[in-house]
This record gives sequence, structure tokens and C-alpha cells, in this order.
Amino acid sequence: MQEPITLLALASYEKGHDFLREAKRQGARVLLLTSHSLQHEAQWPRESIDEIFYMPDHNKQWDSAQVLAAVSYVARREHIQRIVPLDDFDLETAAKLREHLRVPGMGETTTRYFRDKLAMRMRAHEAGIAVPDFVGVLNDNAANDFLERVPAPWLLKPRSMAGAIGIRKIHSKEEFWSWSDTLGDERSHYLLEQFVPGDICHVDSIVYENELLFACASAYGRPPLEVSHEGGIFTTRSVEYGSALEQVLLEANARVLPALGLLRGVSHTEFIRAHDTGRIYFLETAARVGGAHVADMVAAGTGINLWEEWAKLEVAGGKAPYSVPQHRMEHAGLLVSLARQEWPDTSHFNEPELVWRMQKRYHVGLLFQSPSHERVSQLLADYTLRVRDEFHASAPPKDRPTD
Repeated sequence: MQEPITLLALASYEKGHDFLREAKRQGARVLLLTSHSLQHEAQWPRESIDEIFYMPDHNKQWDSAQVLAAVSYVARREHIQRIVPLDDFDLETAAKLREHLRVPGMGETTTRYFRDKLAMRMRAHEAGIAVPDFVGVLNDNAANDFLERVPAPWLLKPRSMAGAIGIRKIHSKEEFWSWSDTLGDERSHYLLEQFVPGDICHVDSIVYENELLFACASAYGRPPLEVSHEGGIFTTRSVEYGSALEQVLLEANARVLPALGLLRGVSHTEFIRAHDTGRIYFLETAARVGGAHVADMVAAGTGINLWEEWAKLEVAGGKAPYSVPQHRMEHAGLLVSLARQEWPDTSHFNEPELVWRMQKRYHVGLLFQSPSHERVSQLLADYTLRVRDEFHASAPPKDRPTD
């Protein structure tokens, strides 16, 4: 009988409870490395964790040299066989640890394709996958050529942030060079990208030993960038099964993941369908479960818990067979908003398709499930108006990650 593996999960933010529980159910010895600032506030599933280690942090940021020393010290007595980052901001740390401890898994080079927006675009472009025109802004001549060649507006994006954090829309060359001066030595950590008006979609996937085993296509209501910068309510819903949009998204996703080198794991990949041409462009991907409760929406529609499946395939590690459980094909839609009230009361929202409510200070979150795509779309439209009138609040866009 094979000895149970020891798995180290990295979580600078509190998330991945279902992953930790499932890894323990699969027989793994589960270690957790997390932020010291979460020591007393996080509600980790401690019954599923064999040992927790706390790292000093500033705004959930860890010193990589300290992490390397700390994990190497733990490895003196623990035979660590898997290292799994539960958040985007832990991917590079995990890769560095794997390289140093010689633990199987994604190394630093491949991790770049799932973390660095410039690297993933270059790799996709080299593979013949359509991406919005872009340039790394380190070189003056290259930046000038892009500004002359590609019509404004453009998006100035940090290469290693997640989602819409830190993105700025630029409307003129003068505005870009002003921001360039502001960035100073940080400029090499940014890219400039053609702004393509369109509908933003995402595909959430499971890959095992280079085989794409599961993929679920969804579409945001408003682009997350607009919600982040202009305020509003975040929504997303599953794409209608069998539709032309679903087909083209799944086909594009099936090209992207092998091109970027995902051997095993879960991914959250975003695309844009251009308003003027209908063409699908690859935007970005991540080797982790999608945030903002997207995993809950996928589970509501399909019955597949991405966190749990990720734990199963990590424990299997290519040494044991893995298959995705049978799943249903219903539709689901998610709504999340900041709220004016500390604890919003949504008890009067009582549609039978409402299957989940968020319990979080100054937030409203609702999840709908139905066999009908049209019904889910209508519920999201109706409740977006109701939440806007009764609860919605807005806040300035984030330049750095927060809880």
C-alpha cells in the first residue's frame, strides 16, 4: 500500500477550505503555510490540517527568502511531496520552493505563463492564438512604435497582479509617458495592450496529465475592469450549452492550456469576444480556481467542486488514475456587490432558484441555479436592479490586493 503523501498548501489569503478538506479525505498529510495576520481571524478547517505554520507578512506579502528558509527548515523533518498555492499571489512562491526542494510540479519558467501577463501573451501569440495587440513597455522605441501603430485607448497592465487590480486605461501618448515617469523603475513590470471593446468570458477547467477533462464556459455581465473602475455590480453566468459561443470558447481554451504547458491542475482562463468582429481573443489565464465565488457558480451548475477535484488530482500526482465525476448540465448565475449596510438583510429575496447567499460584512452575494439559461439570465437582470436600489455601494479601484 502506498504511503500517504505530505502536501504543503500555501495561502497568503484565507481560501481553499474545500481543497484542504478533500486533500485530507484523500489520505494526505496536510500542512498549511499562511500569513501571520490571519492567525486569529481565519476560520481554517483545522480538523483537516495536520500542522499550520505562520509567516510574517505585510498586507499578506511574504519575503521570499524567509519563506524559502522556513519551508527548508520544516523539510528537515517533513518529507514534502506536493506544494500547492491556493491563490494567484502564491504561485511564484510555490514554484521557487518546488525548484529548491526538487518537489514535482510546475517550475518557475512554466509558472510565468500562468502568472506574468506579458509572458502568457507572448507564448499564446507564438502558438498562433489571437491576443489583443500588446507590447512590454521597458524599451522606449518599442513603446513608441506601439503608440504610433495601435489606436488609443490602451490598457496599462501590471504583469503580475490578478484580475483588474492596478489596470489603467490610457487615452493618449502624453498620458502614457506621464504614467511611465510615475512608474520609474517599476515600468518593466508593466505591459501596454490594445483596448478591445467586447464581452468578457471565462472558462474554468480541470487538466490531468495534459488531458483536458472538464471545461465550463461562462460570461460576465459587465467587464470586471468596468466594475472595478466605474463601480457597479459583478455578475457572471454559464454560457448556454450547445451554443456557438460555448463551442468557440471551449475550442479556444483547448488550444491555450496545452500551449502554456499546464500538465495537471485547475485553471481559470479569460477571453474577450470583440463587439465589432465577434472574434475571440485570449486575455489571460491562471493555474488556480477562479476567485469571486466563481467556483461556487460552477458547482451550482455542474455539481463539480473545483477545489475538491484539484485536491484529488494533486494527491494522485500522475501516479494514480484520476477522472472527473459525472456531472449535470444546468445553468447558474452569480451576483456580488459591495453594500451600504454592514450586514445586508436579503431574506425577502425568495426565488426558488436562489441557492446561496453571501454572509460577509458590507457585501451582497446571490447565486441562482436553473435548467433554463433564459431563467438565470432574467433573474440576474432583475436582481441586479434590486440590489442596486436596496444595497449597492462602490469603492475606489484597488492598486494592491486586499482581503
